[in-house]
Amino acid sequence: MEEKKTISNARRNFEILAVLVTGLGRFLFVEFLDLRFLYISSACIFWIVYIFLRKKEIPKILSYWGLTFDNFKKTFLELLPIAVILSVAFYFIGNKMGTNILNINILPILLIYPIWGIIQQFIMIGIFARNLKDGDQINLPTAGVVLIAATLFAIVHFPFLILVAATFLLAIVYVSLYFKGRNLLVMGIYHGWIGALFFYTMMARDPFLEVFGRNVFDIF
Repeated sequence: MEEKKTISNARRNFEILAVLVTGLGRFLFVEFLDLRFLYISSACIFWIVYIFLRKKEIPKILSYWGLTFDNFKKTFLELLPIAVILSVAFYFIGNKMGTNILNINILPILLIYPIWGIIQQFIMIGIFARNLKDGDQINLPTAGVVLIAATLFAIVHFPFLILVAATFLLAIVYVSLYFKGRNLLVMGIYHGWIGALFFYTMMARDPFLEVFGRNVFDIF
């Protein structure tokens, strides 16, 4: 693609560094300072603004990143069986482990979390993995890029080991499909839905309660 040639190595290095800073920021603001909402909202704002600014500079950059509706239906249908199988497995395993706390709070999360899911997929795959693959800094085979991106994405979810393992395996699938031309928006949406269900069924965690400090009915 023409956009590949117009992006300098300096720009790619900056973007990779920005991704790493975003990842490290999670440990500081979420794990140590317990400022989950501030971290997520700040990261979303930064990267949405960055997308907007880059689009003004390079109008076709969204297509290069995979942030269009190209192959949307194809990608959605390809990932649907995986999402259904995982959802059913999470539910029954959660019941078996006693970690299933599925409740009404998941409904707004299913609407909101895909936005954060798209941002995560964008920075980890559209930015980090894409720059590793297309840049001239390091000559890596596609398989190597997939493993590096999946490993970094998994590390960001430490110290929850079950989440580390799950995100590593899903990232391998996502990055591999992305390099075959699949839609990044769909991956972000599924990331949000699968991630939300995983929290409620496998980790006994209620993201809505953690962020807002109260249940849905106590707010509305």
